Amino acid sequence: MKALQIIGTFALIVASGQLMAQTKPADTTKLYLDKLIASTNPTDRELLNAKLKTLAASNSEKEMDIAINYYYRLKNQKATDSLLENEVVKFPTGSRARSKVASDEIYPLKTVEEKEKAYQKWVKKFPPNKDGGEDLIVYDYVVNSIANGYAEKKNTAKAIEYANKLQVDFWKGNGYGSLAETFYKNGDLKNASIYYKKAMESAKVYYDGKLPDENSSKFAASGYPGLTMTYAGILFEQKNYNEALKYAALASTNPKTASPRSNFQYAKILMALNRNQEAYAKLEEAVKSGKANDEMSATFKTLYIKVKGSDAGFDQYAAEIRKGIIANLQQKLNKEMVKKQAIDFTLTDLDGKQVTLSSLKGKTVILDFWATWCGPCKASFPAMQMAVNKYKDDPTVKFLFIHTWEKTATPIKDAGDYIKSQNYKFEVLMDTKDPETKINKVVSDYKVNGIPSKFVIDPQGNIRFNLMGFDGSNEAAVDEISMMIDMARKG
Repeated sequence: MKALQIIGTFALIVASGQLMAQTKPADTTKLYLDKLIASTNPTDRELLNAKLKTLAASNSEKEMDIAINYYYRLKNQKATDSLLENEVVKFPTGSRARSKVASDEIYPLKTVEEKEKAYQKWVKKFPPNKDGGEDLIVYDYVVNSIANGYAEKKNTAKAIEYANKLQVDFWKGNGYGSLAETFYKNGDLKNASIYYKKAMESAKVYYDGKLPDENSSKFAASGYPGLTMTYAGILFEQKNYNEALKYAALASTNPKTASPRSNFQYAKILMALNRNQEAYAKLEEAVKSGKANDEMSATFKTLYIKVKGSDAGFDQYAAEIRKGIIANLQQKLNKEMVKKQAIDFTLTDLDGKQVTLSSLKGKTVILDFWATWCGPCKASFPAMQMAVNKYKDDPTVKFLFIHTWEKTATPIKDAGDYIKSQNYKFEVLMDTKDPETKINKVVSDYKVNGIPSKFVIDPQGNIRFNLMGFDGSNEAAVDEISMMIDMARKG
């Protein structure tokens, strides 16, 4: 991935893992370009290309940014990359140059002291405009990185000093939240609690809709539901159960966070308050969803014994629940089953051997798009290994794990090292970026928007299921993929 990548109308830019805010394009220009992009008229396409060339050659950095955004939307990575490089040269004290210096000369530094020194030099070269609004966010990313660095070293005073430098209101929740997480990892529950609460309260203002309906407001608001659950967890660890219950209730009743995990958290707090009957009812919901992990299932059995007085009848009850889960899963998959031709591809595995999808016709093929940096991908792998093991003696079923969206210059080594370190028995294929277009072709052809993303392809070469993400127990995941395979086989 290039150092700077444009996303969306507000143009959040990713630079070395950091979000970079860009100026909004002028509304009239945006509306005009949007109209041309939506048109199928060849004349409009010519007008679009001409307008973008004019913007790209502009002496205004803002106009050049518009060209970059729209070339990116058109998936013209070559033009995007070229303009990104040219803009830094053309505007050496502009916003892109400022962001590039931060990306290249501050974030890679190994010690927080080095980062702080580089930051002070950077601020002198690129002094912030106090009226810069959301444009000031680039400074927030740097000070947040330094705050976290000092928190990691348990230099709390310096961490807080830099946290207090955050300027952009909509992003403060994110900054406070990351600092709180660092405090938590260091075992500093007191400061973790303080900064998770600050993050939550900052996000709540936007979540309540009290500020303008803009993309930045939506970004800020999106963090609130999850923060209520995290804050409840911190309070639980501090044994502040009554306060924890209040925020856990918010999380478990909010449609955006209600899940087996939030129910489990709520149930644990109820158990700590010796309200076992209520905890049992809450955890029963999680178990019946089919997405309870092993810890939830074990806790449910413990609660069953406490509430019922013994484990008598538990196995029969658990079997009935599982029967219901399987029936619900069948109904769900009946609705989700599709039939569309899978796009053929040829990719190379970790040993340099080529694999072509069409050569596997007659088999049920499972594609699993993943990356070494993707946490949910890796979380799903124990379940996927169970599924691979289940079908290892079945020559009609083939699993292909496609590594994509690489973020380093050595994706083949990275993928191989990770798979080997975990002792997974996976057949890994590499969907690396095309050197010219800079696009990962196969993941793009399959229109994948997020990973992990799995496709089940029937023996005739048709996609029958697409499953994105991972949530729940390994057993439930194997049940789901197994049922998909069976249904795809039958067509």
